[in-house]
Amino acid sequence: MDATGRFTRHASAYDAGRPVYPVEAIDLIFAGMGEPARLLVADLGAGTGISSRMLAQRGARVFAVEPNAAMRAKSGPLRDVTWVDASAERTGLASVSVDIATAFQAFHWFDRDATFAEIARIVRPRGRAVAVYYERDESDPFTKSYGDVVRQFAVDATEQRRTEALDAFERWNGWASIRRTDLSAEHVLDAAGLRDRARSTSYLPQSGPQAEQLARALDELLAAYAVAGSASMRLVTTVAVAELP
Repeated sequence: MDATGRFTRHASAYDAGRPVYPVEAIDLIFAGMGEPARLLVADLGAGTGISSRMLAQRGARVFAVEPNAAMRAKSGPLRDVTWVDASAERTGLASVSVDIATAFQAFHWFDRDATFAEIARIVRPRGRAVAVYYERDESDPFTKSYGDVVRQFAVDATEQRRTEALDAFERWNGWASIRRTDLSAEHVLDAAGLRDRARSTSYLPQSGPQAEQLARALDELLAAYAVAGSASMRLVTTVAVAELP
């Protein structure tokens, strides 16, 4: 399935089951750029607007670029956010029109060369591009056990694709400079939250016997680790901030 269409059935679970980003990640995006209220941000692959909302809450004006109609619709209107029905490779935004381009948990779905060219086109000189990813910190037993379940049922190599995409973002020769920061975070999940977290994952089975087995594995996992009905998934959020010439 193409990168856009594969999330059509996941919009509700994505909005309910995915974590917000650490406030420190948003700090890093705007650091040194002046007052956020004066900045325009293109949030590429904006999904259901989790990241766009956080950027706008700082005062920035955000173009939430998302090609999947179900994902856009799940967000609804957000203050200071303009939804754009377009892809990261062809945003439709004017040349040299934004100060920052961001991609939260999304860059691996883009055509890299086309997206790099589009970022260079729409971001002003000495502007900024940022890739943000969270991954499981499997030094934590519950998080490791969830990772084991994911690896058991995964239907493709999306997790490897994420790693390769972040590496490609960091190595692109079009940046004037780039710096990477890793932040620790936690995502507290009850039974419904854990199910939504798995349902939001496009590379896990969503129907049939495999999905039923996955659901049982998740129930057993939470029963083994939950305290007062919830368990905390430990995450590492990586923020790669690239400066344009």
